[in-house]
Amino acid sequence: MKTEIFFISDLHLALEKPEITRKFLYFLQHHAINAKALYILGDLFDVWVGDDDFSPPIKKLKKHLKQLTDDGTQVFLQSGNRDFLLGNRFCRETGVNLLGDYAVIELNGVKTLLTHGDLLCTDDLPYQAFREKSHTLEWQQQVLSKPLLLRLLVARWYRFRSFFHKKGKSAEIMDVNQETVEKVMRQYQTRYLIHGHTHRPAIHNFTIDNQPAQRFVLSEWKKQAINILGWNDEGYYTFEL
Repeated sequence: MKTEIFFISDLHLALEKPEITRKFLYFLQHHAINAKALYILGDLFDVWVGDDDFSPPIKKLKKHLKQLTDDGTQVFLQSGNRDFLLGNRFCRETGVNLLGDYAVIELNGVKTLLTHGDLLCTDDLPYQAFREKSHTLEWQQQVLSKPLLLRLLVARWYRFRSFFHKKGKSAEIMDVNQETVEKVMRQYQTRYLIHGHTHRPAIHNFTIDNQPAQRFVLSEWKKQAINILGWNDEGYYTFEL
């Protein structure tokens, strides 16, 4: 009986990152295949311009995700700040379950909050303003109505512009706000929080209303070693991929 649960985020899969695609496929075939569930907490893709995009390596990734879900591993996906246009068509073709911005699950009887992490970075006001606008139905319908090639070109331009915008921001602004973390955990009545986005893998211990709490930050996928967060009947653990 499968009991393991894995949590990953920030793979940023793209044609120009073949080594990360290979690592992900290896992970699916040698680790996730034996798991009860896999949670992908945002930014699976470096950019997503719509479910009608079949540029490499999307077709191959869909095939392997479908094989995984057909073999009995439940796969849950939250969209991130780079792939928030992922939609129902992608889910149908892969067997993946799309989650909302916040999701609550139980891990060994403890309520746990899952999120990509960008909503917790409330000090980054320009990004939060863009996020609010880009998540409206009107904005998304307008974008998705454009020809695929145009969407791909515009997305690359946005990534280029975003790179230079980030260089001008302090590290603190791009990290989570602790008050926001505690506020959201109170709202959802959880003791654990798992997220990605900040690319600062760590386990943070703190208290909320005099009760112990933990925040698990997932690793960004790079050429170097990647730390995977796992959970079983004995609790959490990490291992290097």
